[in-house]
Amino acid sequence: MRENGRVPTDHKGDYQELVDELSELLGAPATLENRDFELIAFGAYDSEGDLDPTALDPVRTRSILTRRSTAAVRTWFEGFGITRATGPVRIPPTPEAGVYRGRICLPVRHKGVVLGYVWLLDDDPGPTDPQLAAAMRVTDRIGALLADEAQHGADLSRELRAVLTAGRGWQGDMALAAFRTALGPRADGPHTVLCVAPWPAADPDDAPSARTVPHTTALCTLPWNGTSRCLAVLVRLRAPDVHAPALAAAQRLLSVAPGARAVGAGTPRDGLTDLAGAWQEASAAARAALAEPSLGPVAEWSAIGPYRLLTSLPADGDPDPAVRPLLSPAHRELARTAETYLDCAGQAARTAAALGIHRQTLYYRLSRVEQLTGLDLDDGEHRLLLHMALKGARLA
Repeated sequence: MRENGRVPTDHKGDYQELVDELSELLGAPATLENRDFELIAFGAYDSEGDLDPTALDPVRTRSILTRRSTAAVRTWFEGFGITRATGPVRIPPTPEAGVYRGRICLPVRHKGVVLGYVWLLDDDPGPTDPQLAAAMRVTDRIGALLADEAQHGADLSRELRAVLTAGRGWQGDMALAAFRTALGPRADGPHTVLCVAPWPAADPDDAPSARTVPHTTALCTLPWNGTSRCLAVLVRLRAPDVHAPALAAAQRLLSVAPGARAVGAGTPRDGLTDLAGAWQEASAAARAALAEPSLGPVAEWSAIGPYRLLTSLPADGDPDPAVRPLLSPAHRELARTAETYLDCAGQAARTAAALGIHRQTLYYRLSRVEQLTGLDLDDGEHRLLLHMALKGARLA
């Protein structure tokens, strides 16, 4: 059956049925993970032996509860050649690694490419060779589903990237129409956009699967500041004022990408209306969170204050001539003093306490700021110029 000319790719139920089939076939509970060791489905085979609490060791328990394995566990298991194997691989118990019981790994491949792994505990005597051969035929069906899902995810990534980079006008309208068609019913309802920056993957197409990140509909990578990349994420919300799904997706992405330091979230939109505008807000919020750590690591557009204005200015613009001398490395402490003073609404006592300096030291530094910039800190417009220039310099 096809929807909008595409093969449906919501295979969650299909994976569970196939894992249950494997568990019944092998007489033991099986688990299915993708090639990044993220849990997709696990079978609950009903037998007295499997009710024994010793059936679960720390590695298996963590995989089921957190739906993923650690990088160390992944490296350890891959050391047994599972990424290259075309048949079952037996892995012995290693208590020092938290693996108290041996494993059988069935690599899931499609057209020669490994896409995931089926795992089961290795008992004595364990599955027979005919059982394992039949199980490998089931993994072929799983591999076809994973390949179909991966292809559909790649298509959605490409179409989301086209929407976010097309700009206004007929090109943007065409890209949005194609993306809406690809999503089908999932295009309806409230959405928001996240910007994860910087995104550590070197490959422009190396984005996580939408299935492995909660509440996400599509993901793609985009250029970021000319030298790195960021991740754009479309998140479907239950209601425009319920932001929990976006926050959950943001936290998950930060946890799986150690190089990412901030996530910006745009204002929710109904359907896919003004997706490009939501992306501009999300990327601006991410820039603000990187510039002002107190705003992050997850910053919503509505909460970044003056950075909503400052991020709309050209990123490569030169600082105001009056403030430029203060921004040199030699005067970093003076710039910090001036910014703290302005953040404290010009209150000397609060500023001195925040900086941990004597009030007379503060007055001396402020006089040096005035000498360097030619600005009068008793003049409201001068103070506004200095404050915005110092905040804007953080975005450079």
